[in-house]
Amino acid sequence: MVAYTPLALKAELHERGWRMTPQRETLLNTFQHLSEGQHLSAEDLCELLKAEGAPIGLSTIYRNLKLMARMGILRELELAEDQKRYELNRPAPHHHHHLICVRCNKTIEFKNDSVLKVGAKTAEKSGYQLLDCQLSIHAVCPACQRSILPV
Repeated sequence: MVAYTPLALKAELHERGWRMTPQRETLLNTFQHLSEGQHLSAEDLCELLKAEGAPIGLSTIYRNLKLMARMGILRELELAEDQKRYELNRPAPHHHHHLICVRCNKTIEFKNDSVLKVGAKTAEKSGYQLLDCQLSIHAVCPACQRSILPV
């Protein structure tokens, strides 16, 4: 997995017959400057860009998030029901997985190299090129467990 720069993204887009637009560069820069562990929905991203004075339409954001996820630049995450969130797909050693509370949506990131190794080995064995490997564990956090247990 390569760390994407605007120049690398431009080259890959050009290779696929697409062009680097100011909107795509803005999205890449935004994700590169997010703190680690921050996950954004398309709506979150739209509000953030609007507040920064770089309004991009929601449909443009959705289209480009999907494209950048297919290219392996972003990770598409389903941390909560019916809402996709995105984060920069960082190369190992920053590769991580998610433990998600199904009641309050609290998310904890964790690292586990064996998950990545199994994914890479499986992909290689089948002739695939690994773009991403993620494990999402859905559970109930301690606070939510306390709130649903009888006293």
